[in-house]
Amino acid sequence: MFEHLQNKISKALHILKGHNTITEINIASSLKEIGRALIDADVNHKIVRNFIQKVQETSIGKKVLTSLNPKQLITKIVYDELVFLMGEKNIEINLSKNPSIILICGLQGSGKTSFSSKLAFFLMKKNKSPLLVSVDIHRPAAVDQLKLIAKKVNIPVFSLEKSKNVIEIVDQSILYAFKKKKNVIIIDTAGRLAIDRIMMKEIQKINQYSNPDEVLFVVDAMTGQDAINTAQSFSKVLNFDGIVITKLDGDCRGGVAITISSVIKKPIKFISNGEKIEDLEVFYPERIANRILGMGDIVSLVEKVQEQFDETKTKKIYQKISKNRFNFNDLLDQIQQIKKIGNIKNIISMIPGINKYFSFDGNQKNSFKKIEAIIHSMTPYERNNPKILLDVRRKKRISKGSGITLSHIDLFMKQFYDMNQIMKKIHAHSGKETIKNFIYQMIKKENNA
Repeated sequence: MFEHLQNKISKALHILKGHNTITEINIASSLKEIGRALIDADVNHKIVRNFIQKVQETSIGKKVLTSLNPKQLITKIVYDELVFLMGEKNIEINLSKNPSIILICGLQGSGKTSFSSKLAFFLMKKNKSPLLVSVDIHRPAAVDQLKLIAKKVNIPVFSLEKSKNVIEIVDQSILYAFKKKKNVIIIDTAGRLAIDRIMMKEIQKINQYSNPDEVLFVVDAMTGQDAINTAQSFSKVLNFDGIVITKLDGDCRGGVAITISSVIKKPIKFISNGEKIEDLEVFYPERIANRILGMGDIVSLVEKVQEQFDETKTKKIYQKISKNRFNFNDLLDQIQQIKKIGNIKNIISMIPGINKYFSFDGNQKNSFKKIEAIIHSMTPYERNNPKILLDVRRKKRISKGSGITLSHIDLFMKQFYDMNQIMKKIHAHSGKETIKNFIYQMIKKENNA
């Protein structure tokens, strides 16, 4: 997610390295490359021009603080403008009623049904009791698709398969929710091939009758600027509350996530970045801006880890880290737990500066194969005593046994010690403000690199 954009912006900002002051001349080439990176990411040309102009106006003549260099200052200004463009702050979905009704709409193929299931699973983990409802009377397979996904995680689906009356289905589903004590009803509407009059009348009718607490419009990130045009047309007919962007893990350029909120004047509420039911994230503009600028997203990473990791095990790991006793057996155990979190590529992208050390192909299952091969080629004594692997002879033997080059093993060892230091700092800093300070210090180190 955003890898290409992140790499291009990182190179553009690197142009400023070594400068002591900010002038029109020394930021011109950097801003030009940032503009190109945004256009390549499918951001609208007019928005790019305004964005670059704002960054330029804010930065020219700005006094560089002794604690910051020009690269760091421009990075901060670009960050602020990205956050502003994406909506400034997270706006939560409205779940104030019992039951709360969420209406899901979008074009056919946008990932609407998959998102409905992911949202139900997300809410279930938040101790809600969701009910999925299909009102797609035009595509018989839609109900089956919803049931198939929901069955895997034991989420109930309500449907009246013989009924061709959407209002009857909505009415009966609400009664069913009261009966079964479900506190969230998620209505998956029929996908539309286009913004046609008949289908729009149907969804207006559903909206009017169900009186939803939240209406979410789902867009496919792969469609780029078309997604924004569709959302604009749809908003003229139905006043939805928020946007959901799907397929951000695919071969898309990410521009829709950066610009849709500023164009439509509606907040992005969720992003979907994988095929698994857990691959759903609440949208935080500041966190996405961090990722785009290669600063990582420690807060989201910690949240995901807390969801999946065993608390007792994690405490033991932190104790071992604080006493310098964290070893390769522990790392192997952590890798197995990380694999359970979801999309490995997305998890890794949350770690500041990690792209300098890791590169991933599309096969997420094989992402950690090299590391596992290296560890499995160690003796039990070596796994328990990482420091003895400074011995070149041992590394050569491991290289031969794992099929991994000696240079890769050296890099792996560096990563191991670096991650040890990072985890020590995370453990030492608890609470939001101290985590923010910790992230800031990491950003400073990255920008000085």
